[in-house]
Amino acid sequence: MALTPQDVSRIAHLARLELSAAEQASLLAQLNGFFGIVEQMGAVDTTGVEPLYTPLSAVQQVQARLRDDAVTETDQRALNQRSAPAVEDGLFLVPKVIE
Repeated sequence: MALTPQDVSRIAHLARLELSAAEQASLLAQLNGFFGIVEQMGAVDTTGVEPLYTPLSAVQQVQARLRDDAVTETDQRALNQRSAPAVEDGLFLVPKVIE
């Protein structure tokens, strides 16, 4: 997937960026280079390759340091909802914005 100068102009407009012609040309080359790398990575056959949760696990045995799944805080729902303009059954009530 190669971007065109028009694509870069549209992206800059959406991002509210004002780019000079030289900046647009540079950005076009950078983005196309990035998409080229993504295409190369997508072309690699990864069938049978287990995903790594860290790159270190490819070269050494790594023990996952996970904490116990335990409640560490008390329920403070009522305290957190005190400043809300409208609450019902523990839920924040908001005005309807989509018809």
